[in-house]
Amino acid sequence: MTPDTPHAPPPEKQARNPLHGLTLEAILTALVEAYGWEGLGQQINIRCFTSDPSINSSLKFLRKTPWAREKVESLFLFMQREQRRGRL
Repeated sequence: MTPDTPHAPPPEKQARNPLHGLTLEAILTALVEAYGWEGLGQQINIRCFTSDPSINSSLKFLRKTPWAREKVESLFLFMQREQRRGRL
């Protein structure tokens, strides 16, 4: 690189992002452990949780569907808050 080449800005710190460093698989696995597939399907009514659910098929769907992934991440954060409060 030459001195006059613009540099990309440094990546922003993710210290306040509770999902930073977690994979979607880890999030989904934690939700299934906490709620089970049936309970997860009741919390978020999408077919990948209610009809022949599996981690792999759910991950495939969630990676392609941003609105569903947002719901899963939101439920995970809710679950963490409730666990910290001793309610789950």
